[in-house]
Amino acid sequence: MATHEGGCACGEVRYRLGSEPIVVHCCHCRWCQRESGTAFALNAVIEAERVELVSGQPERIDTPSAIGKGQPVFRCRTCKVALWSHYAGADDKADFIRVGTLDDPDAFPPDVHIFTESKQPWVVLPEGAEQFPIFYSGKDVVRIYGEDGAARWRALKES
Repeated sequence: MATHEGGCACGEVRYRLGSEPIVVHCCHCRWCQRESGTAFALNAVIEAERVELVSGQPERIDTPSAIGKGQPVFRCRTCKVALWSHYAGADDKADFIRVGTLDDPDAFPPDVHIFTESKQPWVVLPEGAEQFPIFYSGKDVVRIYGEDGAARWRALKES
């Protein structure tokens, strides 16, 4: 496996992924649009224990969320770039790495587009792309994540 590293804009916080992500979500919900300030958020989902903090210490900022439970976002203390977050359902067991903070963001294109019912009308999804108006169901996980990714997700949820 290639080593994937990333960090914030000022270089204070650096991290390294210990494996490929489980799945890469491209989320088009209005909450992600607001929080990112752009058309969607691109998150590589990976077990938190597989993310090594190489330098710096991000700060946790709790932000509101659509389901009302809030969402912790981890940002550089200096430049405030969002590096990853935790979402309800996986809590702190999974990091949702902001793909744009990777040194090679091209390495992780989206596996699935979610909340497409609220995507910006000028965003055109690739033909044949996995997409769901809101979120996918458990029956879709193996198809989207692959056998290995689905097994990793189940193990994470059971731990």
